[in-house]
Amino acid sequence: MKRDLEENLLVWKNRHNRKPLILRGARQVGKTYLIEHLLEKEFARFVKIDFEQTKEAAKCFETLVPEKIVARLEVLSGKKIIPGETLLFLDEIQVCPPAIMALRYFKEQMPNLHVIAAGSLLEFALNSPEFSMPVGRVEYLFLKPLSFMEFLTATGKDLIKDRLTSVTLSDPPDEVLHRKALESVREYTILGGMPAVIEEYNESKSWLNSQREQSTILNTYRDDFGKYAKDTQLKYLHALFDKTPGLIGENFQYSKIDPQADPRSIRVALEKLNYAGLIYQVHAVSANGLPLLLTKNEKKFKFYFLDIGLVHRAMRLDLELLLNEELMLLNRGSLAEQFVAQELLAYSDCHEPRQLYYWMREKKGSSAEVDFVIQEGTSIIPVEVKAGTTGWLRSLHLFMEEKKSRIAIRISQYPLDFQERILSVPLYLIGEIPRLLNQALGR
Repeated sequence: MKRDLEENLLVWKNRHNRKPLILRGARQVGKTYLIEHLLEKEFARFVKIDFEQTKEAAKCFETLVPEKIVARLEVLSGKKIIPGETLLFLDEIQVCPPAIMALRYFKEQMPNLHVIAAGSLLEFALNSPEFSMPVGRVEYLFLKPLSFMEFLTATGKDLIKDRLTSVTLSDPPDEVLHRKALESVREYTILGGMPAVIEEYNESKSWLNSQREQSTILNTYRDDFGKYAKDTQLKYLHALFDKTPGLIGENFQYSKIDPQADPRSIRVALEKLNYAGLIYQVHAVSANGLPLLLTKNEKKFKFYFLDIGLVHRAMRLDLELLLNEELMLLNRGSLAEQFVAQELLAYSDCHEPRQLYYWMREKKGSSAEVDFVIQEGTSIIPVEVKAGTTGWLRSLHLFMEEKKSRIAIRISQYPLDFQERILSVPLYLIGEIPRLLNQALGR
């Protein structure tokens, strides 16, 4: 299953001044698969150490001297580790924090050895107050669920993908392409971007089997709770995890999770689901200047789930509803917002975690909210999501007037168009927004 991140991995592999690489992302997004099925073929030798399966591997890192570590790993694995020829893959590295610390010394003392690490719950180790990260001695790549464009390739629709990546404002998708692309959006909305679910559908062509795979993934996430939460925290984690799909896109209120609970307990659960990569918090900003981070309101936020396919599976939506052409209108259009949030994250820089923001103005008699606010170059651009082909854009116009915006974006099922400073982007072209913006602005 081809991933866009493959190119970045090959660049890392061939770079002379590379550092040990940590591949980050939630469980089940395909980190291990990507390394084993892409990078393994690029090396004469491949040594994988899985700290969960091989408990004694941790003893190899009782020293931080790379030569001694390598000597012990050779004995443990029965394989020779030769710099320049071997890829050393440290999987589930969060189980052994000293191994993360040792990465800096591989950079300093054994720079020719290719070392890559990954872990399902790695963020908990990296964000632990007791842990000191080897800053400047490692680099990161972030892997997310398949984007819509990756999904097209994975399901044999490269012809559609190739056409979509070449459309312009002067040569927009014709009616046939528009209809076929929206059909593919509906398929992606049902299946989502988790590799195992797409693989199951490719093999069985069964929506039901794919839903069973989604259920398995959700149960795996629930089973993980005990690995990073105390018994007293589990009930809040379960409550938040179960209610998240029905609260997507709403301004978050702690009382909606448990009216009787101390907000601090819910806040801890939020933090843990963030670390696990299962939810993304999107904070309100004033959008008065760049960077957007400086205008973030820590107390005002909404959130989105890791994957749109897992959202409706968690909500137990009937398959008949999912196959309906008006799928995006379900649950007040929240699936459309989830789709857009997931796509905006998918096409962000894979070398760093991307933050999403939205604009909210609370003013008596004139409150307003724009679904997302993005930065392109030196411009702040409002993005409004409409689940159907029509809808009012009052908040979008208010933002444009107040912030003197040159351009705004509406994302919907409406065809590609640019009129009166509003760029109408169909759901299937979110990955092409930077290119289309440049065209609209005459760059």
